Amino acid sequence: MTEKVFNTANGSIHYRTCAVSGERPWLVFLPGLSADHRLFEKQIEEFKADYNLLVWDAPGHGSSRPFKLDFSLADKAEWLHNILAREGIIRPVIIGQSMGGYVAQALMEKYPDCPAGFVSIDSAPLKRKYMKKWEIYALKNTKLMYSVYPWFLLKKHGAEGCAVTEYGRRLMYDMMDTYTKKEYCELVSHGFKILAEAIEADLAYEVSCPALLICGVEDNAGYTKRYNTEWSKQEGIPIQWIPGAGHNSNTDRPELVNGVIREFLRTIL
Repeated sequence: MTEKVFNTANGSIHYRTCAVSGERPWLVFLPGLSADHRLFEKQIEEFKADYNLLVWDAPGHGSSRPFKLDFSLADKAEWLHNILAREGIIRPVIIGQSMGGYVAQALMEKYPDCPAGFVSIDSAPLKRKYMKKWEIYALKNTKLMYSVYPWFLLKKHGAEGCAVTEYGRRLMYDMMDTYTKKEYCELVSHGFKILAEAIEADLAYEVSCPALLICGVEDNAGYTKRYNTEWSKQEGIPIQWIPGAGHNSNTDRPELVNGVIREFLRTIL
């Protein structure tokens, strides 16, 4: 893939593209909090022969550092929209894992006609009605909790909490290991804070395109399974449960997740 840079007042956002043909649809991959573009390496390998691809290191993540952490979720969505416009990407299918799924929803809030499809991987709805007050409070106050952990334990437990397979855990550990403890704690606490603020804004956050929810059966990160169950039930969005997979289900069972995504793409493109 070709690495590119998009400059902002806060810092530079690095992203990678693989564009073989202007006739092909675009898939845009958005990794979750603290993960970088490597989170989707199994999906890039699977889909590069059939689709144009873009994956970013979100602001403050991976190569997109240093980056001033004073932005909102809406700001991230706006930067993403600007990158898509810069690349001439029209009506992509956006595939967001965890925090990446929230960025996709924030994008649709302002630009409902932007995506042709949305795949949420172990993410959750941004609508206020799905989250309890104490859960929002907890999201806004995570820095101390992370700070008291020894760094080696934080990396170990972080990797184990995100994935259940050796490959998935090693990949998550390696991505976390690129940060210092201070960097990681500031990045993650900021991410949870802007997520809470976006939910508190109580906007419509309607999913404006065909969508699919994917969630690992063994996803024990927060209340992701509860959120996805209710999201599917109340919004009528189909859900695929991935056996033998945790919060990063696309790294734990890439063959299953890739198959589900491919079938979804077949139905909407």
